Amino acid sequence: MTEDADAGFLCGLAYIELNARPKPPLEALAAPVLRGARYGGRPIYFSDVVVRRESPVRSFAELRGRSWSYNEPWSHSGYGITRYHLVRLGQTNGFFDKVVDAGYHKRSLELVCSGEVDASAVDSQVLAVALRDEPELAERLRVIESLGPSTIQPFAVARRLPTQLKEEIRNALLEVASEPDAHEYLDQGFIDGFVAVNDRSYDDLRCMVDACREADFLTLR
Repeated sequence: MTEDADAGFLCGLAYIELNARPKPPLEALAAPVLRGARYGGRPIYFSDVVVRRESPVRSFAELRGRSWSYNEPWSHSGYGITRYHLVRLGQTNGFFDKVVDAGYHKRSLELVCSGEVDASAVDSQVLAVALRDEPELAERLRVIESLGPSTIQPFAVARRLPTQLKEEIRNALLEVASEPDAHEYLDQGFIDGFVAVNDRSYDDLRCMVDACREADFLTLR
């Protein structure tokens, strides 16, 4: 979602960084609830840490001195929460031997599968879709740890939009699961429906960024 866009989905990390400005440009309206017991009917997701199936690594701690891939630095699931996890572990001084900017989650999965990197943290929704669409990935990858949960990416709108329009958009999203024609599209993303969220819903991400800032660890390395 660019600054001149009226509405769209964007990563929670990008949302809180943009809204940290003196005049916050965005307003979070709704967020998806993913299908599965681990989500508990809440607008949350996880970052699943994956390695090659044959890797000897069994835990995040065993990744010290190994290579890591992230999708891009504005991503909470691939970058922000990894950074925060290292802060919590007290490992902010060169934990990884090499860190690679892959550009997107699918590329990170490819790098792990090929052995070019040892591990990566992937949005649990993205991973579920990839495993469904490419079943062979289940034989090549293994999840060793799940980071989170974190509040899932919001559907946000520009604050400049009329209040009535924003309410109509929110209501449409909240009611989409009741529309039979929408089920095919929701199923593609393992989405049960949408719930209302607001700016405070993303305070968990803000706390993670604040912890990284206090530790002077805003750049993953």
